[in-house]
Formats: sequence, structure tokens, C-alpha cells
Amino acid sequence: MPSPKPGSPPVERRIDERARRVLAAAPAGGGKAKMVEFAVFVLKQGWACIFGAALLAALMAARLWYPDTAGLARNDFLTITAVIIQILMVVFKLETLRELRVIVLFHLVGTVMELFKTDVGSWSYDAEGVLRIGAVPLFSGFMYAAVGSYMVRVYRLFDLRFTAYPRRWITAVVAAAIYANFFTHHYIWDLRWVLLVAVVLVYGRCVMHFRVFRRVFRMPLVVSFLLVAVFIWLAENIATWSGAWLYPSQVDGWHPVGLEKLVAWFLLMIISVVLVAWVYKPQPLVVDEARRREVPSSAALR
Repeated sequence: MPSPKPGSPPVERRIDERARRVLAAAPAGGGKAKMVEFAVFVLKQGWACIFGAALLAALMAARLWYPDTAGLARNDFLTITAVIIQILMVVFKLETLRELRVIVLFHLVGTVMELFKTDVGSWSYDAEGVLRIGAVPLFSGFMYAAVGSYMVRVYRLFDLRFTAYPRRWITAVVAAAIYANFFTHHYIWDLRWVLLVAVVLVYGRCVMHFRVFRRVFRMPLVVSFLLVAVFIWLAENIATWSGAWLYPSQVDGWHPVGLEKLVAWFLLMIISVVLVAWVYKPQPLVVDEARRREVPSSAALR
């Protein structure tokens, strides 16, 4: 496996160099090799989630320990915390400026949706604080930015390659239709099931190839969308438990978010993928490269 891309943050390049030295003597076969692959996979996923994990930790801490009598409203505290996390990500070069562009775009796309959805009563936030636009506290946009941060980082960390990736203009049309449906289904037909079928038709043949440590794994891209949607749904349950926002059915008492929200998150993944493709053009897996990538190497984290 080659060294990290030249555009990778310096911190990741240093981690890669140290990981190479530590894992160079790791076994190449057997049960221990599989354990190493799994451990590296978990570490990479954790590293990709660093922005979202930090924000989720702040939400939980605010729920458990933030005093009700504090002079600064909890929502404002969360907004300031989110801004600090984002600044630290850039200052310590955990995100490149190129990646920051798409994360900001996630923020804007998410905030526009939040303004509409809270206005029609899909969910609500506590009416407190001054760092807000209408009924939407500004920290809400950072939750969408956390998804964007994960997407751009996982693309780089796992050196993603694709076979049979659909034409980007087609994916953009589907993503635009999905985004529009989040608004229009309140007034006309809800086309989410039609859009779900469209996603399967457009992405159904696409296979994602990702390297963990020595091995390259394959997964249908639609399956990866579903898995990420499940993890976002789990994070959403934690966020609503913390009181970050509430659905109407949770106002009188918290309960887990319904599984039907998985469809919404699955469709949101398509918007996320299209936005990330603006920064990282999906690269095909050519035959010669496929053979090279399957050959064990002494490489480690990227």
C-alpha cells in the first residue's frame, strides 16, 4: 500500500509512519492477522468519526452536567463548543482546507433543512439561547457537518476505489430529488420509496473496494450506505436522549427513534456521497491496480 496521499493532514502522515513501524512485524496470515485487520479497521473508523464523536460527547456532557442555572444557555454553549471543535480540527490539521469546503456545504444544506423542518413541526429544539436562526440553534448545522467530516475522512483513510460507479450527473439528479422530497412531501406525494428504488437502480451495480491494513475488502456500495445510516440512527438516539432536539412523539417522554428514520438517513447518505464526490472524484479500480492492492504489504494506517 502506498504512503498517505500528499494532501493528507501531517498528523495522519505521522500516525501512518509510527503505525508502519509497529505493525511491520504483524503476521500476514491466520487468526492473528484477522485480529490485526479488525483492530486497524476499528481504529480507522474511530479516527474518521473524531469530529462527530467529540460533538456527541459534548451533547451528552451538557445533558448530564450542564447546570440549569448557568448564565450561558445550554444551546449557546453547544454552539460555541462546536465552533471550537471545528477550529481545532483545522488548527491541528486534522482536516484539510479542501475538505473543509465540503463540510461547510454540509453545514449550509443541513441548516436550510432544519429551518424548514422545525417550522413545519417535524422536530423541535428548546427555545433558549441567542445563537440561533429562528427556532434553530446554530449547533444543529454542525451535526450535519459531522456527517460530512466522516465521509471525507473515511474516503481518504480507506483509500476507496469503486467499480461500476454511476455517472456523477445521474447521482446529482437523484440527490437533488431526494433533497427536494424532504421539503415537498409535506405538501404533495411522499416519493421516498420511489427514490429508494432509484438509489438501488443507480448504485446497485457499484462495488466499493477499501484497504484496511494488508488486505483489500469489497462491499456493495448500497450496503455501505445502509450500515452508515444505522450508525447515524444510533447517534440520533443518543442526541435525542441528550435533549439536543426532540421529535413530537418524544416531547412527553423520551423513547428510541423509530426504525422508519433509517430510510430518511439512508436517503440522506446519497446527498452526502454526492457532496463528497465534489471534493474526491470517485476513482475506479483498474485491473493492474487491483492485483497490486491484493498483494500483502507492510503498510499500516493511512
